[in-house]
Amino acid sequence: SFQNDSVVAGGGAIEMELSKYLRDYSRTIPGKQQLLIGAYAKALEIIPRQLCDNAGFDATNILNKLRAKHAQVGPDGSP
Repeated sequence: SFQNDSVVAGGGAIEMELSKYLRDYSRTIPGKQQLLIGAYAKALEIIPRQLCDNAGFDATNILNKLRAKHAQVGPDGSP
């Protein structure tokens, strides 16, 4: 069977962007709130991870690519 593991916007993109935003925000606040927000950010990645698993892809590899792509794009969508 043919599989293509290229990254395209779609399922899980919003959750990955929210996760990135929350991770970045959690680094700006002290105490236990930082841990809670970081945990929520990590939990949001379950959605794209499950989509990868369901499609038969290597979820770790795909999520790493997604994180890299989201790190390259600014908050207004520009590179």
